Amino acid sequence: MSYTLNNKILDIPEALSIYMNQLVYSEKRKGLDVVTLSLGEAFFDIPQFLISETDFVKGYHYSDSLGIPELREKILDYYNKNYGCEIEDINQVMISSGSKAIIYMVMLTVCSMGDEVLIHEPAWLSYQEQARLVNAVPVFAPYNISAKEIVDLFTEKTKLLVLNNPNNPAGWIYSQDDLRYIYEECKKRDIYILVDEAYSDFVVEDKEFISMSVIAEELDGVFIVNSLSKNMGMSGWRIGYVISSKKNIAALLILNQHIITCAPTILQRYIAQYFDDIVSITMPQVKEVVKKRNRILSHLDDVGLKYLPGNSTFYIFVNIGDLDVDTLDFCLYLLFKHGIATVPGGAYGKSTDKFIRIGIGAESEERIVEAISVIEMVVKNKLANKNYVQHKLEINNYHRFGE
Repeated sequence: MSYTLNNKILDIPEALSIYMNQLVYSEKRKGLDVVTLSLGEAFFDIPQFLISETDFVKGYHYSDSLGIPELREKILDYYNKNYGCEIEDINQVMISSGSKAIIYMVMLTVCSMGDEVLIHEPAWLSYQEQARLVNAVPVFAPYNISAKEIVDLFTEKTKLLVLNNPNNPAGWIYSQDDLRYIYEECKKRDIYILVDEAYSDFVVEDKEFISMSVIAEELDGVFIVNSLSKNMGMSGWRIGYVISSKKNIAALLILNQHIITCAPTILQRYIAQYFDDIVSITMPQVKEVVKKRNRILSHLDDVGLKYLPGNSTFYIFVNIGDLDVDTLDFCLYLLFKHGIATVPGGAYGKSTDKFIRIGIGAESEERIVEAISVIEMVVKNKLANKNYVQHKLEINNYHRFGE
């Protein structure tokens, strides 16, 4: 007897960013020091608040599949106060176990076989694979085109446009004019928009983040996805949420009931009780991360490394130019030879293959600056060596990505 697996799953590659971090974990377990610029999170100092005996006991049990009302109220209040929208009904919010699951549920809700999902690069690597999982066809908009040129890529099969605002990994934010233009053009064609706003608080003082909830007040064709993972530094808690019309939320709720049931009850109750306290503690740290990012951009200018323009998030997308090796080998060389972990730009789209993503949230500024100097040296002298990389993979019994 020969068991077979679903070819759809077998055809999907593992997540390249997670592959790099798995190598990091393996190297660290051997006692090696790794400057970890590959992690997609910022490490904040968050105190432990008291969990009452009542919340602890209730945490053992199921809760509202939409999310507990107290937390949905906190989320809407936060959006309304901080981003200037006017959403009053908590039934326009659904909480689930992380935004990844929600994005998949959105695609499953709106896409049918053969529909196209248009994704603006550089794009979080799971967008395209989740589109394939729901039998849709991912189509890509290159990173260096305008809002009008994105719209020009619409076809009769386009069913969903995916935007990440602020963008991971470039750090740019879409202007209000661009968002309004894109929304109006999508509305004319009955194209849904999924806006991943996971980095909504990582903006600099002189720039204003515009949530799509301000542009599309009725939210009929819009799904706004966010989470506590990035803005509040709570990636391990897996609390995400989506804001949309009541009709859309009702459809998503069916999937949430069958796939997740509810986000962890004890964590929802904890966050609902201490939401304002956590925000007051993490927001100053968010601002410090953005200032740190700007200082590191200045250092990149000093050493002559180019990068995509952007002014938010805790990522920087660095251009490594034309080398004798591909970007994966470049990143593996940095890891094995110099103990510096980054992510290949090809993970975020074909148009960004000559870039690497560095994350500044998990390391000190001093270590990041030192790592950048090494990266500049390797780029300038074209030191990355594929044979060296292959040797290190083999002697450590690591598989090569995609093999």
